[in-house]
Amino acid sequence: MMDIFRQIQLLRTEINRYNIRYYVYDDPIISDAEYDDLMQELDQLEKDHTELITPGSPTQRVGAKPLEAFQSIAHRIPMLSLANAMNSDELREFDTQVKKGLGIDADVEYVAEPKLDGLAVELVYERGEFRYGSTRGNGTTGEDISQNLRTIRAIPLILTGDAPTLLEVRGEVYITHNDFTRMNDERIKKEQQPFANPRNCAAGSLRQLNSSITAQRPLRIYCYAPGVMEGISLKSQIEFLDNLPKWGFPVNPKIEIGEG
Repeated sequence: MMDIFRQIQLLRTEINRYNIRYYVYDDPIISDAEYDDLMQELDQLEKDHTELITPGSPTQRVGAKPLEAFQSIAHRIPMLSLANAMNSDELREFDTQVKKGLGIDADVEYVAEPKLDGLAVELVYERGEFRYGSTRGNGTTGEDISQNLRTIRAIPLILTGDAPTLLEVRGEVYITHNDFTRMNDERIKKEQQPFANPRNCAAGSLRQLNSSITAQRPLRIYCYAPGVMEGISLKSQIEFLDNLPKWGFPVNPKIEIGEG
């Protein structure tokens, strides 16, 4: 039994490592067929030894019983919406307000990245394991969409590295234009109604009561902001972003730093 346990643990570690290389670093090191073979091997071992199945196993992303309704979850720190700066004058005014709020006159270091048109979510980890996730909702309370978020392979179920004991991560779930086009082409071939746009498709996919439907959608995520963190002390936003890939989270590759 110990040999089987070790074999299962090694397969889980290997699969999680391949997920990180693919989704976090955009650098796959095995083919899809090889990946599928590993997943099938792990799935069969767990079926033969159900007592060794854990919630963090890669095989446990799909298969939960459909929900009757979503439950509400309160955010420990509000998830605020973004304001727009439509021109350079509005951007300068934003800079002025930032300095006023900080009580300084010196230049401020800004960390910027492209705004994605998807759905904002919060992921909560305790002792390195994914516990639950939710939508932004009204900013203070969101919907528990944990089952649907688990189906997104880019979201780690078990963190790597020296992760905080409590970690709340905010991110944007989205669908790329290429994935959206391929998905709609397949739907048209099957004489199914195509989706209107990537943003609505991503949002609608996360609000499915049946997670097996969500699992069929090409959802991705970029993470960008912290909520509550315990067991770690970070001094800046860029330090937080630099740590996210070490813990297994994808971040936008177009992050830039500037001063103003």
